[in-house]
Amino acid sequence: MENSTVDLSAIERVEAARTAHLTAGAKPAKVLARDVNVYYGDKHALKAVNVEIPDRGVMAFIGPSGCGKSTFLRCINRMNDTIASCRVTGKITIDDQDIYDRSLDVVQLRARVGMVFQKPNPFPKSIYENVAYGPRIHGLTANKAEMDDVVQSSLEKAALWNEVKDRLQDSGTGLSGGQQQRLCIARAIAVNPDIILMDEPCSALDPIATAKVETLIDELRSNFCIIIVTHSMQQAARVSQRTAFFHLGTLVEEDSTKTIFSNPKDQRTQDYITGRFG
Repeated sequence: MENSTVDLSAIERVEAARTAHLTAGAKPAKVLARDVNVYYGDKHALKAVNVEIPDRGVMAFIGPSGCGKSTFLRCINRMNDTIASCRVTGKITIDDQDIYDRSLDVVQLRARVGMVFQKPNPFPKSIYENVAYGPRIHGLTANKAEMDDVVQSSLEKAALWNEVKDRLQDSGTGLSGGQQQRLCIARAIAVNPDIILMDEPCSALDPIATAKVETLIDELRSNFCIIIVTHSMQQAARVSQRTAFFHLGTLVEEDSTKTIFSNPKDQRTQDYITGRFG
């Protein structure tokens, strides 16, 4: 009984500290999900997900294959809209704006929410045109000089400029796998998004290229809200500040990355990170 009292007091202190932090003017969530469910036909793929994702930092989604983490990631830029059998319920907001509001321009949403996929997918165009594509279709530059600046700045932010500055007219598909993935990151940030989604961005890369992308993620997190899906718990521990664990379509728990890996609240999380399943 005595131990129970101590535990309860500890919980109350944590909750009081959290409340005080919020009252003191903590930043609201960049992305807020409430009771989000996803169905593929009759299959209930994602079940009542509730999560707050802060701005300026990295949130990692971890969990075994087929657990719903990539499905939820695709909800944030409405990529599930492209699947005829998919139905999404609940509410997701970005900066308090409901992204499933019928009046919302999905093209503009996807400019605000960049996406980097598992396999590098540069366009079959020059390195320059890969980066210039988004700013051009969204009308973000007025002339070639401005476009040149955007291309250089984006490649610099993606830690690729020094490697490609003398061959901007070469095909993006001629780069190495790691360079291609950094080119795709440069393409994503060229339209100045608020959020960058990354779906297993290093799974097709060798260890050296993976290390470069992870270093890049760490550099970008001060300017962007980054959400990364990864099967690598080591990668999640290295690059993220917060981690959410998914299992069988349910978001089991979400907390600071340190807490998730050292003192998770749910036994399923403990079993996953210690390798008992997954």
